[in-house]
Amino acid sequence: MLKASLVLSPDYVIAPVRRRLFGSFVEHMGRCVYTGIHEPGHPTADEDGFRGDVLELTREMGVELVRYPGGNFVSGYRWEDGVGPVADRPVRRELAWHSIETNEVGIDEFVRWARKADVEVMYAVNLGTRGVAEALDVHEYMNHEGGTHLSELRRANGSSEPHGVKLWCLGNELDGPWQLGHKTAHEYGRLAAETARALRQAEPGLELVACGSSSSSMPTFGEWESTVLELAYDEVDHISLHAYYEVLDGDVDSFLASALDMDRFIDSVVATADAVGARLKSSKKITLSFDEWNVWYMKRFQEAPRTEWEIAPRVIEDQYDVTDAVVVGNLLISLLRHSDRVAVACQAQLVNVIAPIRSEPGGPAWRQTIFHPFALTSRLARGQVLRVETSSPTYPTKRFGDVPVVDAVATHDPETGDTVVFVVNRHQSEPVDLRVGLAAFGELTVAEAWTMHDSDSTATNTETDPDRVVPQPQKADITNGELLVALPPVSWTAVRLTNR
Repeated sequence: MLKASLVLSPDYVIAPVRRRLFGSFVEHMGRCVYTGIHEPGHPTADEDGFRGDVLELTREMGVELVRYPGGNFVSGYRWEDGVGPVADRPVRRELAWHSIETNEVGIDEFVRWARKADVEVMYAVNLGTRGVAEALDVHEYMNHEGGTHLSELRRANGSSEPHGVKLWCLGNELDGPWQLGHKTAHEYGRLAAETARALRQAEPGLELVACGSSSSSMPTFGEWESTVLELAYDEVDHISLHAYYEVLDGDVDSFLASALDMDRFIDSVVATADAVGARLKSSKKITLSFDEWNVWYMKRFQEAPRTEWEIAPRVIEDQYDVTDAVVVGNLLISLLRHSDRVAVACQAQLVNVIAPIRSEPGGPAWRQTIFHPFALTSRLARGQVLRVETSSPTYPTKRFGDVPVVDAVATHDPETGDTVVFVVNRHQSEPVDLRVGLAAFGELTVAEAWTMHDSDSTATNTETDPDRVVPQPQKADITNGELLVALPPVSWTAVRLTNR
């Protein structure tokens, strides 16, 4: 058995736990909206046609914020199509995902869903095929109290109170040649700055997210962030990052170390943003919005391009196994570890499309394996994020070289006295005997401990066996001020300790 150790102290604070790190993403793509969150006639549907089973799972998952309506979808979206009487709404071609959009769900419906789910809305404006005027129009419709043409239209459509959306994305992935309205960094930076200034004239307190690179592998990565921020630094609050991970060429060892790539991506964007701030002689710190992240088996999707025009087709409905769940848990560790600079994060997406929740039309909804580390981390991470000093053996990977077997982060809530350790064992075959030094916390007891692991690391949850893989109680003891936990191979573990 391998041996590893952690040392933590309530004095080594990185930052408060940011609840917006537990965000998700709903895009008009595949079955995320239609037969995902919305399915009139479903046995659990409410008066607005929203699936009650999916709403219940969203609340259980601990989602705090949802980005909407895209994604690539937004760069061709006309928000006006999705308001007013549903029978009068136009049916459109949706070019990003080669499907038919009925516009049965639009702004007002989604905001009603978000209120039922008790989540904050993060709204993305179309800066691909549209621009400043349309951004101001949708803001007037959503947020202006009344007395103007578009705010009164919202009221006439049944939303008497403003939607009050505070967090706005200035477009989506406009560095990507696949994006409708793809732009150079200079073109986008100017447009983002002008749109931001206009929105702030309309409502000074908005939080605005500029598009960063759609991937750290983009040839323009770094240069894009630098140019965009040179032009928009004083006008925006956050810059976005997007990253997806999958097993490439059967290399599971490197896949299990995906959080190293996330760490490096975050650190690189922070360094670039701070360099721009220094050049501009600004004391302001740009924070990060990691508003798309997940495991996505993208190569499978790229190998099967769509040819038919359909309403809500089945698109990238990846089925996730235990290994995927461990990677997702490790990515959450990375996000928490960078909570001093990552202000927002959205796992993409919520339902059916590369999602923690799956549903079938007219049938059940269930939790995929990746649901569980998200739900437990959201429930348990409270108070402050602590720096963890880790001593761990390493294992070799093709992509990252020698990688620590164990990765961890911790949180501490001074109000409740709870301390939580989140840890992964990345090794495919070796268990780890883990010791966690807790002397600085005084006398603690183990309140609960959970592990995501299975003897079959390829096990999944399905419609017929939805609880095949669930968190299992984990044995954890405290002896002489040390927490002792045996970590199985390919596992994610959370231990809550308390002084009560």
